[in-house]
Amino acid sequence: MRRLSAFTAKPAQLDLFVSQGRDIAARDAQDLMAWPFFSLAKSKRVRPIDFRMGEVSILVEATAEHGMATIWDADVLIWVASQIVEARDAGRPTSRLIAATPHEILAFTRRGTGKASYERLKAGLDRLQSTTIATSIRQHDARRRHRFSWINEWKERLDHSGRALGIEMIIPDWFYEGVIDQALVLTIDADYFALTGGLERWLYRLVRKHGGKQRGGWSFDFQHLHMKSGALSPPKRFAFELRDIVRRQALPGYTLTIVHALGRERLNFVAVRPDPFDAAMRRLGLRTTNHHPVDMS
Repeated sequence: MRRLSAFTAKPAQLDLFVSQGRDIAARDAQDLMAWPFFSLAKSKRVRPIDFRMGEVSILVEATAEHGMATIWDADVLIWVASQIVEARDAGRPTSRLIAATPHEILAFTRRGTGKASYERLKAGLDRLQSTTIATSIRQHDARRRHRFSWINEWKERLDHSGRALGIEMIIPDWFYEGVIDQALVLTIDADYFALTGGLERWLYRLVRKHGGKQRGGWSFDFQHLHMKSGALSPPKRFAFELRDIVRRQALPGYTLTIVHALGRERLNFVAVRPDPFDAAMRRLGLRTTNHHPVDMS
């Protein structure tokens, strides 16, 4: 693993933001929920995502050494967004320079906390650092692109005896600015972390972003979903996997249906109204969701 002995001069001027190791709501950045920024496959992806729709352009490039950051690696960014929003709402200062322990991140994202999980987390941090993005999103001129990596730098923190104290990471301005603006963050169901498939994880985030709590729900045709996913699978395979997700009703908090219009299949999703008794029990800590670790192998 690559170790960074010290951050560069500019990041060193950042105040250190120390995470809170307690249960907090999971929050996700809306820009990341709506657009194709991550590989949906567990196998290494090197082929870029080159997406254009109207004034939105996104180019995601990976290195041959690490491959593209995956939608499971994005759990780290969900953890970061959750910590920043929690601190902001409590009146605590935040920063792009964040200190944490791997156990905090792994427990929050429902991973195992053993050695193998720690090694997978470090590999994910390497992918987040080595994946580069160029996008016109939130740029005043659509012809301009903001270029960054999901993590500018990261390193292990060691004490004077060389024992591990945790990790430090620096997130990019583009991501931090989107999170610190309350209008660009949404709370997500903690059961999201129990989703094991890349496509269903991507679909949940898209559904949560567009479906929200609207009474009539929302819908997309399959062709549009395939384009927005950035997936490498052919349209027929993509449609097969979508139908399977609908059959299993795999997305927490939403009911999925398939409708046919003008010769095309459309996915319709409607938010499920929470059961008041169940919600009250959860608030009292008398009923919990499934907390089995996610298999990342």
